[in-house]
Amino acid sequence: MTGAVPLTIVAAVARNGALGKDNAIPWRAPSDLKRFREITWGRPLIMGRKTYQSIGKPLPGRETLVVTRDPDFLAGERPDHLHVASDFDSAMAQASLLARSMHAAEVILAGGAALYRLGLPRASYLRLTLVDCAPEADAFFPEVDWGQWRETWRERPLCGAKDEVALEYVDYQRL
Repeated sequence: MTGAVPLTIVAAVARNGALGKDNAIPWRAPSDLKRFREITWGRPLIMGRKTYQSIGKPLPGRETLVVTRDPDFLAGERPDHLHVASDFDSAMAQASLLARSMHAAEVILAGGAALYRLGLPRASYLRLTLVDCAPEADAFFPEVDWGQWRETWRERPLCGAKDEVALEYVDYQRL
């Protein structure tokens, strides 16, 4: 693998742009969690500290890279498959090296809102789940200039038995 490793943003976004409230997802959609696992398996994931803390552990089958300015974050014993970077540029550099060592075709940016804002100008792909609700939120997906993107795939799956909301999966590639 030569050259830069592409960055793919993966996010579930409500109709009003909501991502979350109080560091939690304001809807229940196990079908989307399954899709997230399929998309991210075997790839390095970049996420912010709050996103990581909401999950609580490194996700199996992936290398998790947490971006935090807190020098004492995980100062003790660090779990396997967990890496820390002090800023987004360092995270991207580390994630690219991890992707090469894992033979992964891409680096995944998995949130939160502040990192999505930083990553959007660098992203080659967006893999979005459009969530059919407009909940109260305190974290929102950044504004996207859709003139820079081409839709490559769309699916409206049947609602899973435990899904509380309808979902639509849409993938985009930067022009």
